[in-house]
Amino acid sequence: MKSHTRYLTLHLPTERGFVNITPQVEEALRESGVQEGLVLVNSMHITSSVFINDHEPGLWHDFEQWLETLAPYNPSPEVYHHNRTGEENADAHLKRTIMGREVVVAITRGRLDFGRWEQIFYGEFDGRRDKRVLVKIIGE
Repeated sequence: MKSHTRYLTLHLPTERGFVNITPQVEEALRESGVQEGLVLVNSMHITSSVFINDHEPGLWHDFEQWLETLAPYNPSPEVYHHNRTGEENADAHLKRTIMGREVVVAITRGRLDFGRWEQIFYGEFDGRRDKRVLVKIIGE
């Protein structure tokens, strides 16, 4: 069985946003030579996410509004107890939990075995600094 690891570094200039990382995962898959197996893609930070969905900007806007409704930004330590630590990113931790930490995708005949509209996305909820995403590929 083969194994291949790649780390992606992402740095969004904004506090929040979404990036399609499918091309980087496909490149890592080509490098690996794996034809049949699995790829794990996960955010290595507790205020960012990796998820699968449609590559459609209107949907990204909807995600942002929905997440802000569920976990609105508020720096007050009276609203979020986590902010009593001196940070102001409790909402980002909650948003990450909602959107998820990682995805696993099957590899079939050397390609990511997606549904018709599926793509892999990185979601940032506390940006403006470097963050890493792990791409781990195993298979034959």
